[in-house]
Parts: sequence; C-alpha cells; structure tokens
Amino acid sequence: MAYTSIDNPELYFQVKLYTGNGGTNAITFDGDENMSPDLVWLKMRSNADNHTIFNTTSGATKRIFSNLTQQESTESTSLTSFDSDGFTLGSDALANASSRTFVAWAWKESATAGFDILTYTGTGSTQNVSHNLSAVPHFHIIKDRNNAENFFVYHKSTGNTGGLFLNTTGAFVDNAGYYNDTSPTSSVFTVKDTGGVNHDTTSNGHLAFLWSEKQGFSKFGSYEGNGSTSTTGGPFIYTGFSPSLIIIKDVDATANWEMFDNKRIVGGYPAELHPHASAVESTPPGDRRVLFKSNGFKIDTTYAAPINASGETYVYMAWAEAPFVNSKGVPANAR
Repeated sequence: MAYTSIDNPELYFQVKLYTGNGGTNAITFDGDENMSPDLVWLKMRSNADNHTIFNTTSGATKRIFSNLTQQESTESTSLTSFDSDGFTLGSDALANASSRTFVAWAWKESATAGFDILTYTGTGSTQNVSHNLSAVPHFHIIKDRNNAENFFVYHKSTGNTGGLFLNTTGAFVDNAGYYNDTSPTSSVFTVKDTGGVNHDTTSNGHLAFLWSEKQGFSKFGSYEGNGSTSTTGGPFIYTGFSPSLIIIKDVDATANWEMFDNKRIVGGYPAELHPHASAVESTPPGDRRVLFKSNGFKIDTTYAAPINASGETYVYMAWAEAPFVNSKGVPANAR
C-alpha cells in the first residue's frame, strides 16, 4: 500500500512567520530542505491590512488581493524576487511594514504535489482550458487579472453546478455560467460565460491556481457540523497527515472563510485569519478552537456558522506538515 509519495511536504509547501523591516527583507524558509516557491500568499498578522498573493507565472511584483475584487497590479517594492529557499521583499507596507508581524503560505508548482498555475484568455463562450496536473483538479481558484471580479472557487465536494467566492462570505452559488455543469478532468477544466472566469479577451487575461489531492500531502473534502459545545463532541476530520494549513468554509450559509496553520499556535490552538477580510489575526477564544492532530484535525467546540453549526456542510482544504504514515509504512509521531 502506498501511504504517500511525499515523505517531506516542506519540499512543496511551507508556512513562514516573519517581521517586517520596512526595507529590503530576504525571507528564508524554516524547513530542512530548500524550496523555491511559485505561489506566495502574505498576510499582516498584527494589523488589519489586505492579503497579497504573488506567483511566478505573473512574475515578481505582480499581486492580487484575496479579500478584494481588484485586478492584478504592479508594486515594485512588494515581493521583488522568488528565491532558492524563500523570497525577497521591498519596502511595501502590505508585505513588509517595519516591526509588524506577517505570515507567508508558500507552494511549489509540481505535478507530483498536485499544484499547477496557469493563465488563459477568455472567449465569452464555453471553453476547455488545459492544465498540467496529469490528474483531476479537486480545488481551484480563478481570478480575472485585468478587471475587478470575484475570486471564483471550485471544490470537488460542492461539485460542478456552481461555486464559492474567496473574497466574500457568501454561501455556495448554483450557477451553470461558471463551469457549464462540467467536472474537470485530468487534462482540462471547463469555464462557461460568466465574466470572472471567461470574458477577459486580453491575452492571458485569467489566472488559475489548481490543486489535485495527493495522499499524505493534501486533502480537499467536506464535513457536517454538529453544533457541539463540548471539547470532545465536535467533528474529527481525517486527512491522513498532520496539517500545516487548513482553510474552511460553510457552503450553506453566509459565514467567514477560516484559515489556520501550525505556526500561529496560541494555547495549543491555531489563531485565525480570513481570506476574505483584512482583519487582524484573532487568537482562539473558548468557542473557536481547531486542534491539529497527527492524522487530521478536530473541531473542539462550536463556533456558529464558521466551523461547526449544526447541520451545516463545510468544505476544507488542507496541506500537510507530515504524513501520518510515510512511504515506507513508518508512522509519524502521534499528537
């Protein structure tokens, strides 16, 4: 049995905490192995300000904001280079304000790790867009680079009939105009005629990030909330690995996107940020607790709609710190 093909997740995904210096700031990842990132997502923790996302396909200094509809823009003093084991920042306050604390989530583009970045040109009518995963995408994000449009989110658990928006708190929207009610395949994904996914006829007008689930490294699934207020009664979600990053969204109701990682731990629980909001990092109070385990994550108490409302369906996206069992069948250390 192949438990995982990725014994060392830090070759393909890392979380990094850093403090801004207001000038040139070379950020090096903490992992034992070097990772040259292709997608870097930054958020100021200590103050309220926009999320900024950079990728190697668009190029350094080109950024989008997960909490805004704003088109891709250039900021010469933002992320200025993608390096062999990290990235370099200029003086831009959103990425490097002096003395403020930040978090970076970074991915390496790789079919092995199930991650692809691409651009494509809109046609205004249904088209298939080729990708390089050689596997079916289970989660993808699309952003119009040149127009103020939503971030369109496809997730395998909600299916091909509509989607979510990363920049809003809205519930799942049923609309065939997004993906033509067509599921992605191992070679293409389908977009129909909605502006944010297929109207920009500018060359390479749309940007897409696609992920395919890889056993022991990434998991894109769903769970049902039970409303429990007990520290032992909330849902446990099996991923097959100890998570490094989890993103959660209620698909049935208007509710926050929740973003937790293994570097921002307070009292044993990860602090939260919101992809749709510029809000400052929130430390976990008694009713907002997610516990990272060696083989998944546990919702410790209720937190209304965002993570555990009774009867609500949640989608999650998770990436690994370490597989529960490595490729040789050796279990990781339990938590």
